[in-house]
Order: sequence, then C-alpha cells, then structure tokens
Amino acid sequence: MLLKKINTVLAAAFILFILWFGTEYILSPETMAPGYGLPSWPSGDGDGFLIIKGIRDVVLALVLGILLVTGHRRALGWVLLIEALAAYGDMTNVLAHHGSVAIALGVHCLTATLMVVNGLLVMREPRDVAAAPPNAHPAARLARIEP
Repeated sequence: MLLKKINTVLAAAFILFILWFGTEYILSPETMAPGYGLPSWPSGDGDGFLIIKGIRDVVLALVLGILLVTGHRRALGWVLLIEALAAYGDMTNVLAHHGSVAIALGVHCLTATLMVVNGLLVMREPRDVAAAPPNAHPAARLARIEP
C-alpha cells in the first residue's frame, strides 16, 4: 500500500510538472525558450514551434492525469514509460543541436529517467484481486486467482 501511495504522489508530481511546463510554453514561449537548452532562438517567428511543444506537454500530462484519476494503474505505468521517450527525445534534440549539456542531462534526461523509474514502480504494484464468494464452485475460485 505504501508503494502505491508513493507512486501516486510521484505520478501526480510529474503530471503537475509537465502541465505547468506545457502551459508556460503556450502562454509565454519566449521566456521558456532558454530553459529548453537550445543554443539560439529559431530565426523568424519561432513562437509557433515552442507552442507546439507546450501543447504536446499539456496533452501528455492530461493522458497521465486521466489514467491516475480513473485508477488504471497498469496503463499508467506503461504510459509513463512511453511518455519518457518524449523527454529523452528533447534531450537528444538539445544535444544534437549543440545546446546546453547541463540542461539536456539535468532537466530532460533526469525527468525521463525518473518517469521510467516511476513507471516501473507502478507496474510492480500488487494487483487487487477480488475474492470468490465462499460458496462458489472451486473452479470459479481458481479462475479468479492471478499468477
């Protein structure tokens, strides 16, 4: 039970963290750009590309939030693992474009790795199994037991 509570707090923290970042990228992309880690601002109107990142982050947070609120723990674990790829992709993007190694590793890679750890921990939570009624046929009771 303690593992589930810790995982829930971690997942909620990720959701709020990603939602905040995404919202900030949508509302004020020019102030968030330096924190992404790329060495220069895109030429022309670069706001649009940063807003795309913001929309992506908000959607990622909402998917995690829906799974957390509805209690789909196993799916939450899988989605945390998959969504970590977005943060690893951000890290790769920063490194590939000669951006800040500190931000690439300290923000994007750390976030992705913590998401992977949280996803794996969620996947290791014991599943709740409903007990068979005492008068149920023995085969029905065995069918409800998970390996």
